[in-house]
Amino acid sequence: MAAKILIIEDELAVREMLSFTLKSTGFNTLEAGDSESALDLIRKHNIDLILLDWMLPGKAGIEISRVLRASSETKSIPIIMLTAKSEESDKILGLESGADDYITKPFSPKELVARIKALLRRSAPQADMEIVNYGNITLNPMTHKVKDGDENINLSPTEFKLLHFFMTNPERVYSRAQLLDLVWGRNIYVEERTVDVHILRLRQSFNSDASKYIQTVRGSGYRYSE
Repeated sequence: MAAKILIIEDELAVREMLSFTLKSTGFNTLEAGDSESALDLIRKHNIDLILLDWMLPGKAGIEISRVLRASSETKSIPIIMLTAKSEESDKILGLESGADDYITKPFSPKELVARIKALLRRSAPQADMEIVNYGNITLNPMTHKVKDGDENINLSPTEFKLLHFFMTNPERVYSRAQLLDLVWGRNIYVEERTVDVHILRLRQSFNSDASKYIQTVRGSGYRYSE
């Protein structure tokens, strides 16, 4: 079954262009021009991925992203932020709001489709369905649930896959470039700084002890270790 993508964009011409591009590639699409109608569609439909414009009437895209990540029903929906803002600080703000990826306008349809397919792949159920335990952390790929001791932890699809990779490959140092290849996928247009943002969000999700499992190795990258 084709993935269902919700396009949240207030400019009609851009929204129609995005919908045409995605339908031509085989995706199903829904459209919303503002935050209120977008949240209504999310409640009524099973959305596989959201293209979310930064600037919207009502709630801004960043606010919508935060609302979705705070709800148990929508926290796992992959989000790609669309924006004309190109400063690194803006990209980091978008990622920190809960977006899984970020694409700056103008962008090519080919790049957009590549990013969507990559994000859908990494948010799909993990090939390895074995429950993983490491230190205080328990990760269940089947239910997409993570626990820090007895506390449930909410993670985005990308954070979940990154943590799953770390927990199944402990004690080894991986560079940012290696993590991008192994977790995000090869030939994906994602900056290495994106890895740092997701690492920070993972650390902030856990208590002080568990956050120390994700270690920075100066000049080399990151390692998952007790």
